[in-house]
Amino acid sequence: MTDALLKFSDHKNDLDYDPDAHAVGIVHIGIGAFHRAHQAVYTDDVLAKFGGDWRILGVSLRSAETANALNEQNGHYHLVIRPNDTEEPQFRVIRSVAGVLAAANGIDPIVEAMAQPNVRIVSLTITEKAYCLERATGKLDVSDPAIAHDLKNPDAPRSAVGLIVRALQIRQARGLDPFTAMSCDNLPDNGLLLKKAVLSFAQCVDTKLANWIEETTRFPSTMVDRITPATTDALISEVQTSTGISDRAPIETEAFSQWVIEDSFSSGRPAWDSVGVMFTRDIRPYEEMKLRMLNGAHSLMAYTGFLSRCRYVRDAMSDTRIAALIEMHIRAASRTLAQIDGVDYEQYGRALINRFKNPNIAHETYQIAMDGSQKMPQRIFEPALHALEHDGDIRTFAFATAIWIKYLIGRHDDGDSYALRDPREAEFAALCTLHSDNAEGLVKAIFDLPDLVPAQLAQSLRFQEMVQSKLVKIMRQGITETIEDMVGDKNG
Repeated sequence: MTDALLKFSDHKNDLDYDPDAHAVGIVHIGIGAFHRAHQAVYTDDVLAKFGGDWRILGVSLRSAETANALNEQNGHYHLVIRPNDTEEPQFRVIRSVAGVLAAANGIDPIVEAMAQPNVRIVSLTITEKAYCLERATGKLDVSDPAIAHDLKNPDAPRSAVGLIVRALQIRQARGLDPFTAMSCDNLPDNGLLLKKAVLSFAQCVDTKLANWIEETTRFPSTMVDRITPATTDALISEVQTSTGISDRAPIETEAFSQWVIEDSFSSGRPAWDSVGVMFTRDIRPYEEMKLRMLNGAHSLMAYTGFLSRCRYVRDAMSDTRIAALIEMHIRAASRTLAQIDGVDYEQYGRALINRFKNPNIAHETYQIAMDGSQKMPQRIFEPALHALEHDGDIRTFAFATAIWIKYLIGRHDDGDSYALRDPREAEFAALCTLHSDNAEGLVKAIFDLPDLVPAQLAQSLRFQEMVQSKLVKIMRQGITETIEDMVGDKNG
């Protein structure tokens, strides 16, 4: 046992329990920062309050670094909560994670863990692109390298979708009930999308298996919300200084946290509803509220802030012009939403602004900006289309699209280059080179790409011309002057 683990064992929370007295009931694929600041915390609360065999076995499909760090600490880690004021941060040890399996160390142990009868939920935070679905059709993208590999080697899958199907196949063969497959990613109808991906893959493997999965397995949709930056060396040092514990995998986050779940489970669930989780029959209104108001504003701020040399969200929000733009966008996004009983969108919007301004959260704009081709459709394009069809205000949606396209060029105005970190980076780079001196042509070329901008929106001359106009202005006059003109002019 390491010195760090001895110190973890000596640490006592206000809500304490013996983690070794509880077996694993959940396998979580994608055990990154967000899961450990969100779902793992709610589960830790349930275990402390009620007990039960609901500990989490994490799975890392990419690097083994997180797995190694957490396993050396018996899965324990610090959660550092940073309030949006002058209060001191709160340090809490989370014990709900039993350990982590890394794909780099072998797939078979992961599949076998998912096939165990005590596992009743397999949850995921794998980012939008890892679902391997064609956006336009909703079908499985069989040309995706991971999916193509798994279809040829279904017994040795690499993708999350392939893992789920293989584990369910083994459970069926052993006469076991299926687990619930629960997506916790920022996607509309994320449960339905996961179901489509799994069933499409299963149909390619075994039609009878696909039928069994469709008849027996539940795929609840969820809405998750908690701003969580990536772990830094500074955070690791702060935790050691403040607690005396050497923790290689701490997480920092804001005080706010929200989780809404469609109440549809195959074999039970933890009593999450007793620790602040909301269960509902219709998750979509909550998903759209979060995706359009929070995530849409985040993407707009990420591209605007990053290109304005604002490293963190808090820096961007300290610029009164960017802050005014974000407030303007949140209002426009709220007008694309159906009303939810008991939810005041104006109040929710004000709370978002305060969260974004939190001086204690170092959330990098560059981190939020990655994978824009996977995020822009649900965050910006879908609400833009709704606003267009209902004669709403489309100015901030057009600006968000223009500033994203500016970001795709991969170069700051002073010539410094940066990586897009996007799965369609090569496509974008080719178009940006082809239309390097033609903003209007670049917008049209991006709009013509398949499986990106919804056809009705791409074919709208009003929207396309507004995006072109804003991109031209950004390139000629700069971001600051373009924003000043926009927030000061009611006609945009």
